[in-house]
Amino acid sequence: MKRVFAITVLAVACGAAALAGEWQGYLMDAMCAAKMKDKAAGHKAKCALSCAKSGFGLVTADGKYVKFDEAGNAKAQEALKGTTKEQDLMVKVTGTLDGETILVESLSIH
Repeated sequence: MKRVFAITVLAVACGAAALAGEWQGYLMDAMCAAKMKDKAAGHKAKCALSCAKSGFGLVTADGKYVKFDEAGNAKAQEALKGTTKEQDLMVKVTGTLDGETILVESLSIH
């Protein structure tokens, strides 16, 4: 019985480590997020592209910055290059949260 309980607890703990979901917020590069995530709505697409080497992430409604994995960085850069928006870069992201990083499956600016 103890063994079954231990296996169940382990399975639940492993499942909690990576959470699939959908998030919405502002797309921002990591360099600017460190300094101005409270001004995410006004962040310019040109700036985000020029700071792309720092990586990208999402500024959530509660002001938290969650970084993207490498695939998410590529998707974010592609979306920025394809948008006509100059700022107010609200995005919808689907993927899996692994610790403090979103493993991005899809990303769209809207």
